[in-house]
Amino acid sequence: MRVQRKIALEEHVASPETAVYSEKLHKDKWHVMGPRILDIHGQLLAEMDAAGIEISVLSLNAPLIQAIPNVSQAIETARRGNDFLAEEVAKNPSRFLAFAALPMQDPDAASEELTRCVRQLGFVGAKVNGFSQKDREDSAVYYDVPEYRPFWRVVESLGVPFYLHPREPLPSQQLSYVGHPWLLGPSWAFGVETATHALRLMTSGLLDEYPKLTLMLGHLGETLPTAVWRIDHWFRLAPRGLPAKRKMSEYLRDNFYITTAGNFCSHTLTDTITEVGVDRILFAADYPFERMTEAAEWFDNLDVISEEDRLKIGRTNAEKLLKL
Repeated sequence: MRVQRKIALEEHVASPETAVYSEKLHKDKWHVMGPRILDIHGQLLAEMDAAGIEISVLSLNAPLIQAIPNVSQAIETARRGNDFLAEEVAKNPSRFLAFAALPMQDPDAASEELTRCVRQLGFVGAKVNGFSQKDREDSAVYYDVPEYRPFWRVVESLGVPFYLHPREPLPSQQLSYVGHPWLLGPSWAFGVETATHALRLMTSGLLDEYPKLTLMLGHLGETLPTAVWRIDHWFRLAPRGLPAKRKMSEYLRDNFYITTAGNFCSHTLTDTITEVGVDRILFAADYPFERMTEAAEWFDNLDVISEEDRLKIGRTNAEKLLKL
């Protein structure tokens, strides 16, 4: 049965300014993707209507802010990008919400920008595109390190979700992919990179210090729901000084929400529901990289979940999470 008023939570757009970064990343297919990612009130809205999606939570395309090593430039670009998102949402507030882009190169600036976006612009959370490059191109800052604890305290106090979105590993970190370029990007490298970053957050003790933090992962959990038993098993057998006080499976169930973005596989969905519970699953398409109509056709015709669970995943879980 079709859920007519779905809420989609990983839908990417670009401003005329940020499109420059997107075009560099997708130059081989920009002639197709460019119009889709820029035309919010035309092509995106038309796809939403065709797919039975009432609300899309907009976010700026990856890696964008995280790939700007100049800290002051990252801060200013994030602010302008968020102002753009706020303006676009204001044009049609019944159909669009927004996740903030954050200059994670500077934890204090990221805290300030998230606070501004939530309290002044009405954003419903943040979406950050993996690690951040800082000061030089060949650098990667992950957010489990101690200097980010004050940032996470702000996230917890605001009560909004933090969506950890994939990005490509740096060229210097791609040795295992040499000669196998097809393994880069969404097919494999995105998921490995993001799952590893999520595990860094989980194992660091962050979620013991801030137990009310809410994190999000796309693509049915970046393989973590199907791998977490073995992770817990070997952390028990060989903890190696592991700081975390609880099992990774417990953090996954208690602190994470998982979206269907770009992973329209029925048995993977049911496995994920088994691991984290249906109340932690949310609908998403991954526009413009996936077609909303394809995501909706798969979801609306699933025969492996109940109609009650379809409504939860399609809408009511998001209403509760985003306090709509």
